[in-house]
Amino acid sequence: MAKYKVVHYVNQFYGQIGGEEKADIPPEKHEGKLGPGLGLATALGDDYEIVETIICGDSYFGEHMDEALPVITKWVEEIKPDLFIAGPAFNAGRYGVACGAVCKAVGELGIPTVTGMYEENPGADMYKSDTIIVKTRDSAAGMRKAVPAMAKIAKKLAEGEELGSAEEEGYIPTGVRTNYFAEERGSKRAVDMLVKKLAGEPFITEYPMPIFDKVDPAPAVKDLSKATIALVTSGGIVPKGNPDRIESSSASKYGEYSIEGIADLDPSNSETAHGGYDPVYANEDADRVLPVDVLREMEKDGEIGKLFERFYTTTGNGTAVASAKKFAEEIAQKLKNANVDAVILTST
Repeated sequence: MAKYKVVHYVNQFYGQIGGEEKADIPPEKHEGKLGPGLGLATALGDDYEIVETIICGDSYFGEHMDEALPVITKWVEEIKPDLFIAGPAFNAGRYGVACGAVCKAVGELGIPTVTGMYEENPGADMYKSDTIIVKTRDSAAGMRKAVPAMAKIAKKLAEGEELGSAEEEGYIPTGVRTNYFAEERGSKRAVDMLVKKLAGEPFITEYPMPIFDKVDPAPAVKDLSKATIALVTSGGIVPKGNPDRIESSSASKYGEYSIEGIADLDPSNSETAHGGYDPVYANEDADRVLPVDVLREMEKDGEIGKLFERFYTTTGNGTAVASAKKFAEEIAQKLKNANVDAVILTST
């Protein structure tokens, strides 16, 4: 008989219920292990048993967090596990937020929790101080490395072993600083780091500072009635049929499409390629995401000079920050070259 009981949390996809069409399912529990839990059980070893898997749709959790969390924590309390593991979520934003939120709630019951996700997942920044988040790749292609790494840390937590530093163990820094006795004085360590930095040698700082891009706000448009306005969206609106095959998540490209002569987006000419929200309303009327109809009216009434003849689009869910920044720089340069005066950015 296993020494440690484990509860595993996954979304509808990894729970083998379905894809986005099943993202609205409420929490449900299943005896034993499912999906990535199979690999997790192997990595944990014979002393650990995944006694229950809890599944919840990503959309349901995001829209009903206050309802879902009490249900999930009640089930966990009833089982009284020694360990709770969520995910891994990789770079799936809604899934990452759910994993972080559930781990935080379960952790408040006094149960060790572990999850895994890509560093740029929004859930990582939101919950890194509330649970241990193992670093993963940005897609499920990293499952083979993520699961053993999560299991290794999970076992240490369950068995009461002290974790090493985030760098040593491979988890995202929690932002929590603890006192410890170092072999060398702080003054000497600081001078050693400075000497290495001046010499161009690698060194590890003891207190990494966050780096934020500084973007100066653009000046206000003086006269909208003479301005050319462009539309850019991360809501995935594309011409009917998605001709450039923009991915539904983790986009590797953006699209540039003409709206010249189009006064309204409708099911005959537009749809959404986005896989991170229910597409029904956007497919019924894409103007709900990309307001071409409203801007055409403003153009007709003289409230703006004109609507730019092309729009730019991609899907924002799961797209790496580096990719998004690259898209933005390229699009911005194109709009600047076209003498566009202002841009309306839309998301979902």
